[in-house]
Amino acid sequence: MEMPKGWFWSVCKRGRPYIGVLFLQLGYAINNLIVKSALNEGLNPYTFSVYRNIAAAVAFGPFALYFERKIRSQMTFSVFWKISLLALIEPVLDQILYYTGMKYTTATFAIAMCNVLPALTFVMAWIFRLEKVNVKKLHSQGKILGTLITVGGAMVMTLVNGPLVPLPWTKGTGVHQVVASTALVSQDQHIKGAIMITAGCFCWASFYILQAMTLKEYPAQLSLTTLICMMGALQGTVVTLLIENGKSGIWSMHKRTEIIATLYSGIIRSGASYYVSGLVMKEKGPFFVTAFNPLGMVIVAIVSSFALAERLLLGRVVGAFIIVLGLYLIIWGEMQLLDICSTSLPHDTRILGL
Repeated sequence: MEMPKGWFWSVCKRGRPYIGVLFLQLGYAINNLIVKSALNEGLNPYTFSVYRNIAAAVAFGPFALYFERKIRSQMTFSVFWKISLLALIEPVLDQILYYTGMKYTTATFAIAMCNVLPALTFVMAWIFRLEKVNVKKLHSQGKILGTLITVGGAMVMTLVNGPLVPLPWTKGTGVHQVVASTALVSQDQHIKGAIMITAGCFCWASFYILQAMTLKEYPAQLSLTTLICMMGALQGTVVTLLIENGKSGIWSMHKRTEIIATLYSGIIRSGASYYVSGLVMKEKGPFFVTAFNPLGMVIVAIVSSFALAERLLLGRVVGAFIIVLGLYLIIWGEMQLLDICSTSLPHDTRILGL
C-alpha cells in the first residue's frame, strides 16, 4: 500500500510539540541530577545562577544574530521592561530559590514540587483576569479541584516523612543510618527548602505567563532567549554582590562537577529550554508544557536513588502522587475549555493556553 505524499512530514509536524516537551523533561531531569551533585560538593547557588546565564547567552547569541537578523522586532520600552522582568523572575529569583531549596532537600523532592506549576499558573491567571472561571462549568470545577488537590499534595510532601520505601538496588547500604540522616535534614532544613522551592515555582509560573505575553510583541525567540539570559546574568551579579558581600572566593570554580553543571544548565536548562518552551507555547500553550512534568520526576527518582544515594520516603511518594492527580485534573479542565473555544477564538487569543 502506497503512503500518501508528504505523510512523513505531516506526522513530524503534529509530533513536534510532544518531542519538544519530552526534550524539556529529559533536560530538566538530567539538570537536577547534575546540579544536585555539584551542590553537594559546595557549588554556590548565587554564582551558579550568574555563570549559567552567561553560558546560555554566549551559546545562543551568535545564532540569534545570524538567523533572526531580518525578523527581529524593534526594541520598544514595553518589550524592554518585560524582558527585564522576565530576567529577574526566572534566571535570578527562580534559579536562586530553587537551587538553594534543592541544596536543603533532594533532587527528587525538588522536581516533584515542580508539579504545582499548573496550579500556580491557573491561580495567577485567575487573579490577573487572564482566566475566566465559572464555578458552574465542569472545566472550571476540575481546575479548581485540581488546584486544591495539588496544594494538599505539596503539603503532604513537605510535612510527612513516613517509612523508607525499599528499592531493589538500594538494599544493604546502611538503611538505619540513611533514615537517621534523612530525619535530621527533614527536621532542620526540609521545610525551609520546601518553602524556597515553592517560591521558585511561583516565579517560574509567572515567567511562563509573561513569556507568552512577550512573544506576541517580540516573536524573535532566539533573540528573546539571549536577551533574557544576558539581563539575568547582569541582575544576578548585582544580587550576588549584595548577598555574598566580601566573599570573593565564591566566584571561582575548580571542581569538574561545578563546571559541567554550569555549562549544561546554562546551555540546556536556560537557553534551550526557554527557546523550546516558547515554540511549544505558541502552538499548545503553557499548560501543555507543564503536562509532562511527572515524567521528569520519575526519571530523577529512579536515577538519583542509586547515583546520588537518595532515599524515597513513603510520605514524599504519597504527596507526589497526590500532586500528579491534581495536575491532571487541571489539565483535563484546560483541555475541556480548549475544546469548547477552539473553533471560536483566533490562535493569538489562545496563546496563553488559558
